[in-house]
Amino acid sequence: MKLLPLFLRQPMETVYERRLATTLVGLPRPQHIGIMLDGNRRWAREAGHDDVREGYRAGGAKVVEFLEWCTAADIAHVTLFMLSDDNLGRPSEQLGPLIEIIEATVRDISAAGRPWEVQVIGSLDLLPGDSARVLKEAAAETTGRGGTKVDVAVGYGGRREIVDAVKRAFRQHIGAGGDPLDLIDKFDVDDISRHLYSPTGENTDFIIRTSGEQRLSGFLLWQSAYAEMQWLDCYWPAFRRIDFLRALRSYAGRQRRFGK
Repeated sequence: MKLLPLFLRQPMETVYERRLATTLVGLPRPQHIGIMLDGNRRWAREAGHDDVREGYRAGGAKVVEFLEWCTAADIAHVTLFMLSDDNLGRPSEQLGPLIEIIEATVRDISAAGRPWEVQVIGSLDLLPGDSARVLKEAAAETTGRGGTKVDVAVGYGGRREIVDAVKRAFRQHIGAGGDPLDLIDKFDVDDISRHLYSPTGENTDFIIRTSGEQRLSGFLLWQSAYAEMQWLDCYWPAFRRIDFLRALRSYAGRQRRFGK
């Protein structure tokens, strides 16, 4: 079957989007979505760009669109996986441009007039130069805005987050004059949940990964114990609202038993 020409396809997609959105009214929807923005470099190469930074730029621009879709769908909390702690080992000529685009994206979604409350999570002390300061300052401008809560995971690793949560729990207990041996006896899952990078997001309902890869790669390991997963073949810069609505439709059709 031949593909429809663009001037026909776009109006038809718009009609289909509206129908999809209508079918979701009243159906269960995730309160917290974690999304892995994968495939930027592959998108750039397949689009004919010699510079993979074009993929990062297109991916950064897609973030604003995606958050607007989430706001329209009444999603309360979104976690964007933009850079893992493993990615920090990339050569500087690759890492530098990527971090610059992440900084620009965080400034964009944190700008005056945006409706989102932004927090940057991860091992920010591992970032090069002034990146941690730039990201924190941008996010701080959004404090108290309300609306969709947006966590931007940068230099993030799920295993590292769990280790850091345990350390924080013990530091807090010892700092209050407690005996660490007492905490060992009483330590439970809530002690970790309270000390995650983003404690309000301890339970993730739905994780989406673009690019066709089917693994978590360390993303929200603690929070995703009972999360539903959706693996999408499209690259992140090519992710459409139709893909998002279809993912929400898939989520709504699942029976969540939480191990029961």
